[in-house]
Amino acid sequence: MSDNGKTRFNELFSDKIQGPFVTFVLNVHVAHQDVNKDILAFKNLGKSAKARFEKRFSDFDWAPFQEKIDTLEADAAFWRNNTKSLTIIFTKDQTFIYKQNVPVDNQYYVGKKPYLLGIIKDNQFAHNYYLLALNRDSLSIYLVNNHEVSAVELPKTAPTDMVSTLGDELTGGNLNYSSRGSASAANSGKEGVIYHGVNPKDEEVEIDWTNYYQAIDAYLKDAFDNPNKLPIYLYALPENQTIFKKVAKNPYFKASPSVSLSPAQASIKDIKAGAKKINQELENQQTQNNNQLLDKKFLDQMVDIVPAAAEGRLSHFFISTSNFVNETNKMTSKEFDYRKLLNNTAYQVIETGGNVFVLDQPSSPDEKSLLGILRY
Repeated sequence: MSDNGKTRFNELFSDKIQGPFVTFVLNVHVAHQDVNKDILAFKNLGKSAKARFEKRFSDFDWAPFQEKIDTLEADAAFWRNNTKSLTIIFTKDQTFIYKQNVPVDNQYYVGKKPYLLGIIKDNQFAHNYYLLALNRDSLSIYLVNNHEVSAVELPKTAPTDMVSTLGDELTGGNLNYSSRGSASAANSGKEGVIYHGVNPKDEEVEIDWTNYYQAIDAYLKDAFDNPNKLPIYLYALPENQTIFKKVAKNPYFKASPSVSLSPAQASIKDIKAGAKKINQELENQQTQNNNQLLDKKFLDQMVDIVPAAAEGRLSHFFISTSNFVNETNKMTSKEFDYRKLLNNTAYQVIETGGNVFVLDQPSSPDEKSLLGILRY
């Protein structure tokens, strides 16, 4: 995540968005019978936020914020959502809502800046990419956006199958099929066959195979609409991966990680499971990279981290969840001020092009509760 996912909430860094900001971060439930619990938690956080707002920003009117809270509280459809947690940010004029797939500690925050740490915790391992579901003679493509997976609708000019793509150039002639006899469900369907042409030479079949994959690579490189330059990972049997990796010249194609299964009869559930596997491997890679950062100069005391962040000297800032209390309705001024310090420091790091992570302590580099990596 090269930009810390800032594009997800870059509007909050805009000079056009003026504070003060009132932020709520809370866990929510999927089960409908628990919706009332979520609404009550939100309502109680709102009461606490009101008291702090009127003390902290006595020159501002609370009424526009209360109106937005009441409107959202009364919106039953809003609370029936399939997500684990929410960050809700109000200004007097606007509302920003971020659905999250990680658990958080319920809290409110009132300040000149929005509270970003809940969004960061959710977004730090959110990976956006394309998943190329590749059979020997056909393909489909899926967009993985955070934890959501959706099929990409391809134009008629896309090389979605071998016969229409190669046409008269099909070396082996019209393809016929005979059963491979595999008992594996993963190798069933079109992937569980051997191809035979009019001239059934294995060499000709492999030429068609290679030519088709070259056409796919050329399409992905020259014609596929990828404005955000997202990486492309493979969901394919090992032998198909081997051939494709030999011919691939697309700079956005990544040979690893991949899913070594047949997508021939894969359901969307199977594709989502494959994406989950890739996400986990990418997360493991990121964790290893984070640990290697300890080879650089670093700071692990807040008194040193704060000025370094203000000066733009931090490339990475790691915050352990051990820094937070679980219940915040009756948060003390000391606890609130510490959260404010962490949030403002994170804001400065992101604003100066750095990366911020909010991790459980065992996942933090060297299990440190705080860590700032120096650029120089």
